[in-house]
Amino acid sequence: MLQIYRHADTCLMLSPKRAETPGDAPSTGVRPDAAATPGGTTPDAPNAFDANVAAETLSTPRPDDASEIPAGSGAGAAADNPAADARIDAASDARVVWYDLQRPSPAEIAEVEAALCILLPTREEMQEIEASARLYHEDGAEFLTVTSLTAADTDAPVKSPVTFVLKQGALVTLRHADPRPFRSVSARMQKPNGPSVPNGEIVMLELLEGMIDRLADLLEAAGDEIDLVSREVFRKKGGNVSKNTRDLEGLIERVGRKAEMLSLVRESLVSIQRLSTYHQAVQAEKRKHGKEAKLRMKSIQRDVASLTDHSAFLSSKINFMLDATLGLINLQQNQIIKIFSVAAVVFLPPTLVASIYGMNFEVMPELGFRFGYPLALGLMVVTAILPYLYFKRRGWL
Repeated sequence: MLQIYRHADTCLMLSPKRAETPGDAPSTGVRPDAAATPGGTTPDAPNAFDANVAAETLSTPRPDDASEIPAGSGAGAAADNPAADARIDAASDARVVWYDLQRPSPAEIAEVEAALCILLPTREEMQEIEASARLYHEDGAEFLTVTSLTAADTDAPVKSPVTFVLKQGALVTLRHADPRPFRSVSARMQKPNGPSVPNGEIVMLELLEGMIDRLADLLEAAGDEIDLVSREVFRKKGGNVSKNTRDLEGLIERVGRKAEMLSLVRESLVSIQRLSTYHQAVQAEKRKHGKEAKLRMKSIQRDVASLTDHSAFLSSKINFMLDATLGLINLQQNQIIKIFSVAAVVFLPPTLVASIYGMNFEVMPELGFRFGYPLALGLMVVTAILPYLYFKRRGWL
């Protein structure tokens, strides 16, 4: 899906789509008066990005073409509606600042590549981890790839690469997932009183700040969950040992899920930090970094550094919780083993007495005693009680 955002006076405007009739040629995004000029651009075009914007053409039909479009649909309806016609005309004249490619088709990728004369990376190239494959310059454009998180509110968060391409004041975002910051930032920038986004770099900074805010929310939620697990681990337990062990095993699973979440958050933060450092160095070389963009980039770097430190703290706390939980499980299992050990020691002396008087020798004086049997039983009881009392006095039970 390709969405094109253009800069208006008070907000960022999503370009409307044209309804094509059967038999029409594929949309090229070129205005009707652009066909006669080489390269598909008009002499008075306000910006090079107005040309070759496929999939969402922004032009209104010429009067001689209006009859070919069914009434009440697409641009034909706009021709009969002055308000809609004015909106489409405004979109056509506005400058493109953001091409948003979400799970794009090959045709949509080719359209944006033709519009900006660039070559977008494939999904496999976006997933490469070396810095040279994620941060580089090509064809006069700046390619920046970060790692974003989707489905972060579930037990199975997923990381997905997002590529930002900056060229001539326009931004291209290439993604194969739908992170929440993109939806929220897009909705906020389209509001009449939304943030000012005069170029694609500011849009990228808005998206990065939205991603950082989202990661901060995830870290806060993870910290609260870790505190809850900590209280459950270290609270005084009693009752059934096996039930307590099962509870601790469940806590280990929860701790493991939070550890996985934190590792994904830290990976995303590291990628954003690398992007900000690289972009700032490139703009410093070009000496084109505006004051606002420079200040916001420094703010992003500070936020990333603080969140990275906080995630490291939470990771160390999770490791401590994991070690403590495993230690408690070992202690409970040792308690069970200790019971068997004490029982074996308590019954060892009676077993010795029974073994002695169970021997079949002809000469055994005790066998002739009248009270030999009760005496043997009493001796076994005494030899069993004495070790128990000794262990109890030493605090081993």
